[in-house]
Amino acid sequence: MTVSEQDSTDSKESDSVKEKLDWSCWLIVASLVGAFGSSFLYGYNLSVVNAPTLYIKSFYNESWERRHGHPIDQDTLTLLWSVTVSIFAIGGLVGTLLVKRIGKVLGRKHTLLVNNGFAISAALLMACSLQAGAFEMLIVGRFIMGVDGGIALSALPMYLNEISPKAIRGSLGQVTAIFICVGVFVGQLLGLPELLGKESTWPYLFGVIAVPALVQLVTLPFLPESPHYLLFEKHDQAGAEKAFRTFLGKEDVSREVEEVLAESRLQRNIHLVSVLELLRSPFVRWQVITVVVTMASYQLCGLNIWFYTNSIFGKAGVPPEKIPYITLSTGGIETLAAIFSGLVIERLGRRPLLTGGFGLMTLFFGILTVTLTLQDHAPWIPYLSIVCILAIIASFCSGPGGIPFILTGEFFQQPQRPAAFIIAGTVNWLSNFAVGLLFPFIQKSLDTYCFLVFAAICLTGAIYFYFVLPETKNRTHAEISQAFAKRNKAYPPEENTDSSVSDNKVARRPE
Repeated sequence: MTVSEQDSTDSKESDSVKEKLDWSCWLIVASLVGAFGSSFLYGYNLSVVNAPTLYIKSFYNESWERRHGHPIDQDTLTLLWSVTVSIFAIGGLVGTLLVKRIGKVLGRKHTLLVNNGFAISAALLMACSLQAGAFEMLIVGRFIMGVDGGIALSALPMYLNEISPKAIRGSLGQVTAIFICVGVFVGQLLGLPELLGKESTWPYLFGVIAVPALVQLVTLPFLPESPHYLLFEKHDQAGAEKAFRTFLGKEDVSREVEEVLAESRLQRNIHLVSVLELLRSPFVRWQVITVVVTMASYQLCGLNIWFYTNSIFGKAGVPPEKIPYITLSTGGIETLAAIFSGLVIERLGRRPLLTGGFGLMTLFFGILTVTLTLQDHAPWIPYLSIVCILAIIASFCSGPGGIPFILTGEFFQQPQRPAAFIIAGTVNWLSNFAVGLLFPFIQKSLDTYCFLVFAAICLTGAIYFYFVLPETKNRTHAEISQAFAKRNKAYPPEENTDSSVSDNKVARRPE
């Protein structure tokens, strides 16, 4: 073996060792435990209300009749059910607004630990609602689970981002999205009639929520706090070094500690932009508009049909006994599409996946409208409706399902990002609430034509992204700012840009 071959072999072995060190045992445990007790529960609660819909409505009617002496009218029942579904989003908005203050005081890990209290209390309320004869307990429980979801979807990505090495930060961040899909799938699986999707056992579907929360509650205390939090907020360098050693699986962490300290020194002189300042800034006007359009399209495009797939499949002519199994397939399709998106996003880019995803959703929503309208004309048409629903879900998860959160971080500088994420989160949860509340009424009023509303939203989004959204793949912040500058008709002043030469050139460049 020559010297060069030996060097090459040594280099490969070194890279292999480095890879193994990056994916340390404790790093994997932290990501799995964190996601299981957080984003998994968010996904689970998106789908868990679907299977027991008829039993819950019957429970509402019985409770109402017992209290008032007469059955509940259909409009009131529809309203109560809509509130039950959509109040999860209101809780999510509250959780999103709370997490910044809670995280500053408690840190990342302890925020996740405290958040388990919301999940466990919500599980107890919802699981005991039938026995107590109080449907209000179910509604309050859904709200509390929303708070849990709002906190989890902010604290978990932050924690995973800060404990992971740079080389695998993106891969580790995907754990959050994948566990959301897994949660949706498990919610559908447990909702099968053979398991917990029966009239006598549906409350246990909500009691199951306590299990992931308890697993996280007893496991997470053995894991270190975020080293970034320990250095930034607690100024505990010894604790941060110990945390780095645990998560990275190596003794020499001086380089990682120095990087965080350097970032800390840099940010001491940075003025964090408020939400109002960001909205008023002419230099990021179209970035803000694009984030609002992206998050609104993400929620209003019709994927909240998760809550109502049983009724949709029923209208498609599927026999009631087969509906739970077909619904289960949607969770599998979502998981596969999410994995596909993670594999190709750095090759194809954000803009083609967003535009193509919404464009395909427009097409399949249009076909779904036709098949639902003509479902009685041929025995094969209802099955085409099912294919359309699966295609809609696959189109969404292959692009629009994950990219909106990525764009929010790519559009803005560090001082602007906290305010940008508050705006994005607010639009996200309010849109979620709106479609969850209004969809039953839209479906009741428009019948089979209700999906044309979502087709119009998807088409509008696809057109907007095609003409307005620049490709951000492998582009620096300076290049992204330059792409928006002509549309904003304002170039950011030098003192507000990054310290790189490229940013200063952008600031001086004429239109």
